[in-house]
Amino acid sequence: MGPDVISIFWLIITSVSICAVIFGSRYMRAKENLAMIEKGLDPKMKPERPRPAPFRSLKMGLLLVGAGLGLFAAYLLDNTLLYQVGHFVDKWEDGRSRASGANVSIYFALIAIGGGLGLITSYRIEKRELLDKEDKS
Repeated sequence: MGPDVISIFWLIITSVSICAVIFGSRYMRAKENLAMIEKGLDPKMKPERPRPAPFRSLKMGLLLVGAGLGLFAAYLLDNTLLYQVGHFVDKWEDGRSRASGANVSIYFALIAIGGGLGLITSYRIEKRELLDKEDKS
């Protein structure tokens, strides 16, 4: 399969995808307007401001802190405990060298674990706040 055939496939897939996105967005807008009409609302009167999401910044902050801590933990593991495992250097005949990169998966895994722990922490904080509000009322 040559580059000309691949470019034709890419052009077809891109065109179909763009048409599907346009059709889908128009279809969903029409469904939303019909639902608003059924509830007795005017579809032209959209809400001016979106509803506030007070915990969005908390969630994003904890996600980024968790990912950062995961990256830092991966760096520490890679350069202390696992230094002998993945830090050998291949020497080539012309004097160039390259690192093996055997410990790269640790970085991705610990970033995901740290981000997940951040999101779980955010969920627990939001749940505790919701339960406190219900107890007060």
